[in-house]
Amino acid sequence: MSETRTRAPFGTLLTAMATAFRPDGSLDLEGTQRIARHLVEHGHDGLVVSGTTGESATTTKEEDGEILAAVRDAVGPDVAIVAGVGTNDTSTSIWLAQQARKQGADGALLVTPYYNKPGPRGVLHHFRQVIDAAELPVMLYDVPGRTGSQIAMETYEALAGDDAVVAVKDAVGDMPRSARLVEMGYAVYSGDDANTLGFLAHGAVGLVSVAGHVAGNELAAMIAAFQSGDHAAALATYQRLLPAFEAVMGVPNYGATTAKASLELLGVLDNRHVRSPLVPLDDDEYAALRAGLAAADLL
Repeated sequence: MSETRTRAPFGTLLTAMATAFRPDGSLDLEGTQRIARHLVEHGHDGLVVSGTTGESATTTKEEDGEILAAVRDAVGPDVAIVAGVGTNDTSTSIWLAQQARKQGADGALLVTPYYNKPGPRGVLHHFRQVIDAAELPVMLYDVPGRTGSQIAMETYEALAGDDAVVAVKDAVGDMPRSARLVEMGYAVYSGDDANTLGFLAHGAVGLVSVAGHVAGNELAAMIAAFQSGDHAAALATYQRLLPAFEAVMGVPNYGATTAKASLELLGVLDNRHVRSPLVPLDDDEYAALRAGLAAADLL
């Protein structure tokens, strides 16, 4: 087993950070840098850029490079940055992976190809081509609720001997299955805030969060408490944060919309603009988010 697979290769708390936009839909790089600095100042040792919450489905390849460069400039060289490079087109993912390496990313987040729904052989073929081109440590991203397919265990087994594939962001929610990935040697990160304690109990090393936009210090403390053996303290923090988890993930178009609205409530952003087909939270959703965050003592 490679040593890189036995520890948290990108830190223990990462957030899939939002990308700020102006009212006309153009990139707001200064706003994006404010988000990055806010996260680092609130408990994070790593960031994910151009992931789902970063609205990577509606940003161009060139914009992804601008976002990565801006975030790196904002947080300096010591914060781990994982760049989302996964698409449903292998050649595009290869291009993004090579760009990420040149722009100084510490790792690449590689999601299962969506819409095409290739079988296990196709997924493995796609992954191997992107992994070879990236020349970076890779975190596989398994999120069947968004991609329409789940990474097969045979695919994980086939990649278990590849030292470049160091981690899995697991948003499947099957904790016994996650424990098997840990046994194979993968560093597993919970891909769902509300499942984090369960994943840690099954051998996960940390979390790739959405609620971390507003609860970074609390999530970092929860993870640290669990890892130190103070499970009662970890549970108490988790219970306190439950209203926030429900508020952030409790609307149909959760993710970027609730992350940006949370940042607006904190004063990190002065708006909650998203790119279509997403739409910002309406007034009722915004009020419900505010109530959930307040109930968790985050406002």
